[in-house]
Amino acid sequence: MKKTDWICPLCGAALTEEDGALRCPGGHSFDKARQGYCHLLPVQQKHAKNPGDNRDMVQARRRFLQTGGYAPFAEKLRELVTDALRGKENPLLLDVGCGEGYYTGFLYDGLQKEKIPARVAGFDISKEAVRLAAGRYKGISFAVASSFAIPVADGACDCVTEVFSPLVPEEFRRVTAPGGTLILAVPGPRHLWELKEVLYDAPYENERKDTFFDGFTFVGREEVRTRLTLDTPQVIHDLFAMTPYYWKTGEEGSRRLQALPELETEIAFDFLVYRREEDPP
Repeated sequence: MKKTDWICPLCGAALTEEDGALRCPGGHSFDKARQGYCHLLPVQQKHAKNPGDNRDMVQARRRFLQTGGYAPFAEKLRELVTDALRGKENPLLLDVGCGEGYYTGFLYDGLQKEKIPARVAGFDISKEAVRLAAGRYKGISFAVASSFAIPVADGACDCVTEVFSPLVPEEFRRVTAPGGTLILAVPGPRHLWELKEVLYDAPYENERKDTFFDGFTFVGREEVRTRLTLDTPQVIHDLFAMTPYYWKTGEEGSRRLQALPELETEIAFDFLVYRREEDPP
């Protein structure tokens, strides 16, 4: 039997791997898919038959991210994670809402290059996303799971990252070890501003504020700002399809975007860094 970093989503006991399945002492068993991931999302935790991004959205995200358009953000995140885990013994990095695995894989490669012996795990509620992630990025433990019931033991994670996925502070606090690091990615005030100008008659800037959570000390904000040229209608569509605007934009705005041969826009991420406080005695 091989120890894993996951716990049973039904009873909370540790899961071990044996004969292609993850099992707990209570008798619950979860088969590993051919790609190597495990489905740890019970029916009672689903809000839809197939929750999360669908196949078209996941494929669009992969195509866009593989162009390197968001590489400056991935580089900064890798720098922050490397600093957080350097010097720790056998640390665990958990990527919440990992999607199709672009950032998770980027972080894993960076830790390997820095010779930091970290275990890396990622999960997403979208089975399509996790299937793609596990198929491409090896050496990482992937699972289908919910941010509202993370199948990881209390205090198990030395670093937790979250890039534009649902924010569940109570769960993040539970799984992060005292002294561990939480890194959240939020859009900067003018992220995708020129894209929004095409989509909406009266676009507005994203709110910028320092957010505080119980059990965490706010360490600081790291800003990444650059400009991006989308040089084909396909790349424009792929970026649009991986944003919340995809669901919120009316037909007129969508038509204006489809008519563009290319688009230059500002892109802006802010990384909010937190340190997990010690629990009170």
